[in-house]
Amino acid sequence: MDIDLALSYVRVTEAAAISASKLLGRGDKNAADDAAVSAMRRMFDLIPIKGKVVIGEGEMDEAPMLYIGEELGIRDEDSIEVDIAVDPLDGTNLVAKGLPNALSVVAISPKGGLLNAPDMYMEKIAVGRRAKGCVSLDAPLEENIKNVARALNKKVEDVTVIMLDRERHYGLMEKVRKVGARMKLITDGDIAAAIATGFEDTGIDIMVGSGGAPEGVIAAAALKCLGGDFQGRLCVTSEEEKRRCIEMGITDLNKLMYIDDIVKADDVYFAATGVSDGDLLKGVVYLGKDKVKTQSVVMRSKTGTVRFINAIHRLS
Repeated sequence: MDIDLALSYVRVTEAAAISASKLLGRGDKNAADDAAVSAMRRMFDLIPIKGKVVIGEGEMDEAPMLYIGEELGIRDEDSIEVDIAVDPLDGTNLVAKGLPNALSVVAISPKGGLLNAPDMYMEKIAVGRRAKGCVSLDAPLEENIKNVARALNKKVEDVTVIMLDRERHYGLMEKVRKVGARMKLITDGDIAAAIATGFEDTGIDIMVGSGGAPEGVIAAAALKCLGGDFQGRLCVTSEEEKRRCIEMGITDLNKLMYIDDIVKADDVYFAATGVSDGDLLKGVVYLGKDKVKTQSVVMRSKTGTVRFINAIHRLS
């Protein structure tokens, strides 16, 4: 993979973000998701890769979503083989309601470099580079918060924890309040929340809670590029989920997965474009006269490069 492909991946997320942004605040999350999916699929098929979706939005019969196993790219004999993890629109409800922090995201690795995980829940914890190695899903949350505080040279009461505002997280919320840390609750979009831990100026120090496993793999790819840390454990709640895990080669259903278990490749790319304004990226801005402005980030784990890209597009 090279710089030309890196820019191609950004074009994929730009196209998806622009298409989804046209439906900002219109109350139709499915239409926004479909618009992002269609634009992302069209753009992927212009890239000289042999891509296979290993993290997507469901199975083949759930099309038009980018489904697990779908093949993308030009796919000529000179194309490289890659694994693709996609979330054309992370935060469908956010776009429908006109709320912040919606993103279009992709992660790309050489073939076999990403965990092939089914669309189910995953328990997660994420931190940035300075707190790498200081947290564990097996440790009490209070202990993790104190360890992060020491790593960041902060008081516990200055540490900010982010999680989805869900009833299943009420116990975690109580622990954060009891230890005296700050807390930020979000309605949707835990990819953006996990990535925020990797940038000090977001003010987010640790992300915890359970959310989608596909989103967990994509977030882990981003944090590997940033030198951060991520752990996950699948939450198997039915025989059907158990069957799908085994079919995808996951036999230890209770395994604590470290970042290198989830993102196995050393050379991984991550790209994201803001759909609505967020902590990390600005959303799509309509400038008039057939033009829009986007802000994106593209990262590479092998080099540690992080590029922010502001682009102006002619819609026609």
